[in-house]
Amino acid sequence: MVRVVTEHREDHLPPAGRPLELAEIAPGSTAVTAFLPRLADACAGHGPALAISPAGTDEYADRVRRAVGLESGITTVDPDIALIVSTSGSLGQPKGVMLTAQALLSSAHAAHDFLGSPGSWLLAVPISSIAGIQVLMRSLVAQTEPVALSSVGGATSFEPAEFAQKAWSLDPSLPAYCSLVPTQVSRLCDSPEGLAALQGFDAVLIGGARLPAVLAQRLDEAHIRWYSTYGMTETSGGVFYNGAALPGARATIEDPDSHGVGRIVLHGPMVASGYFNNPGATSASFIDGAHLTADLGRMSDGRLEVIGRIDDVIQVGGVNVSLSAVEEILRRHYHDVAILADPDDEWGSALTAYVVRSQALDSDDHLLDIDSILGRPARPRRLIEVEQIPYSTNGKVDRDALRQLGEVR
Repeated sequence: MVRVVTEHREDHLPPAGRPLELAEIAPGSTAVTAFLPRLADACAGHGPALAISPAGTDEYADRVRRAVGLESGITTVDPDIALIVSTSGSLGQPKGVMLTAQALLSSAHAAHDFLGSPGSWLLAVPISSIAGIQVLMRSLVAQTEPVALSSVGGATSFEPAEFAQKAWSLDPSLPAYCSLVPTQVSRLCDSPEGLAALQGFDAVLIGGARLPAVLAQRLDEAHIRWYSTYGMTETSGGVFYNGAALPGARATIEDPDSHGVGRIVLHGPMVASGYFNNPGATSASFIDGAHLTADLGRMSDGRLEVIGRIDDVIQVGGVNVSLSAVEEILRRHYHDVAILADPDDEWGSALTAYVVRSQALDSDDHLLDIDSILGRPARPRRLIEVEQIPYSTNGKVDRDALRQLGEVR
């Protein structure tokens, strides 16, 4: 068992700055065992701050290493910084988020408080991402060893059979928890043994991407205790579960319109200290200890409703169209959906819908739903059927791979 982390001790740190080391995370469960002591030391103040990056030589790993400071030449950070964790970079260059031990611990304790108690965690998401790091943080605080899948970090494909096997190996005397992305949940629901394993958890946290309504319905029908989480690296992970705030967290809406919809601002002790070596981005996204997200939402009966991203609103024929709103309507008819927008000389932008069919449809007349709800400009120009939507290991749509699928047709 690694050292238990309950508080951060700054008296262990040099006054002028804290050494910063790169922690490259290899895929697979053995990397978890190697990384846990380093994480514990970083959060307890005994070791250097860690800049987290996936191992590898691919373009994405290179972008992450640049974001967390590998090429900056900076070897120290402020003494209270414990980790630098990259954003997903799904919509551009990743940024390195500076997280204090206090922020990480606040998130872990708040999750336990919301769920009712600490427990035993199954690790199925990459530990180079904030979701995986928080599974480790919660395990350290709970003084438990996480049970990791061999597929963690993309070492192998995610298999419902292994998930079920590892789920049954969790400590039966403790509540059982796991954190998943929607693609994993969908595969588990398609597998009898995977579905049975999900039913045995006291809480299944689902984040990384919007949970399709059809999938949420399947979970409800199977009586699975699930929570759709909302948060990001900048908030040390999820801070709202099924729209309810974790203890200590809250949201405000900036410049709401007549329907109460505006930019979501997140507050609480889990909020990051800014972006590494990027003062411009820091000043634009962090104000008075709060994080100004790139998401639109509104508060309804004390709960946060996330509408979509500010930057997924594009103009088609002079009309503002939310890509996430189009996806949400199409998910009523398809197993999975992703929308891409490309420049168009006549309309400004043209939408392409990539869909995975869950059943045979007689026609594409269901696209008229989009016309009646969002208006004709929101209807995709092209609808391309694919076998599956490509996702990165942290649950985000791989837009480059998706666009390549359309090019080969």
